[in-house]
This record gives sequence, C-alpha cells and structure tokens, in this order.
Amino acid sequence: MKFKGLTKKEEGKFITRYDITYETSDSREKVYEIISRQKDMEDFEALHGKKADSVVIIATDESGEKILVCREFRLAVGDWVYNFPAGLIDEGEELIESAKRELREETGLELYEVDDFIGPSYSAVGFSNEINVCVVGKARGEFHESTSTVEEIEPHWHTKEQIRELLKTSRFAARTQAYCYLWSKT
Repeated sequence: MKFKGLTKKEEGKFITRYDITYETSDSREKVYEIISRQKDMEDFEALHGKKADSVVIIATDESGEKILVCREFRLAVGDWVYNFPAGLIDEGEELIESAKRELREETGLELYEVDDFIGPSYSAVGFSNEINVCVVGKARGEFHESTSTVEEIEPHWHTKEQIRELLKTSRFAARTQAYCYLWSKT
C-alpha cells in the first residue's frame, strides 16, 4: 500500500474521523475510514502516534488469586461487556498517575503496586490508531460506584474458575478476553 493522503472529515469532542487514501498494489485507489484521538493529523507520520492515548489497568488482589474485571455498559454496543478498568491519559499526566486515577474513579480501589507494563498497543486496529499501555499490578480497598454518571461500571474480583465460566457465556473486550483466558489457564 502506498499512502496518498489524509482528509479530516468530522471532529467530535473525543474522536475525529479521517479518510486515508492509499494506492493498492494493483494501482487502484483505496479510501479507508478511521477514527483517532488526534484532532489535527496532516500526514502519514501522524498515523503512528507518538505517545499513549489511554491506560488499561490489569490488577489482581493482594493474594494474586483474583483478577479485577469490570462489567460495564458500553454505549457503542448497547450492552454489558466485561473489561479491564481503562481511560484516557490526561494532558501532562504520567502513566502511573493516570492508572491510579482511572482505577480510583472507576472502582474506588487503590493501585498500590505496579509490577509491569505492557504496551504500546492499538485499541481497535481495524478502525482506529488509538494507542494504549497496560499497567499490571495489585489493587486493594473497597469498591465504590464510578465517579462518572456517564459510565455504568460494576467492578468485581474473579477467581480463575469464575473467569473460565464468564469466558463461555459473556461478551468481553478483546484485550480483556485474551488476557483473562491466558491468566485463567495458569
């Protein structure tokens, strides 16, 4: 594929839609629609992104025997989906600071230990260039409702057996599904 151009189509509060024009190997034009967190992309290099847009928190309890997975109503699919806590990184915010804030806002829990980072990765590579980084650690505390009235989130600790059952019967975000599958098998 040969990049030919990028056209901004519509800017929203959180995402912007673009058309990307490519020339295929058989010299045909291909227009591909994407969404991005970036408001003003103008060239091919901008598609790659320079920093993470969002953080994903993968947390176990203090014993390491349970994993935190939230049941969340996701507006785009109009249904409840199992997902790790996640959110946008605020301007000027450091990664761990963002992870701690998002976890506290969405669940009431404290991220008290960070063991690792996974990333960067793309959230939905089929239609977006949004980049996220996963923070892996341990959390503690009492669950509280989300601080946002536009998010319906039910956080829960799950054992490996509970995760295996949920994987058979429930819808998941893809990254959460893959990680939980592997975690439940160890």
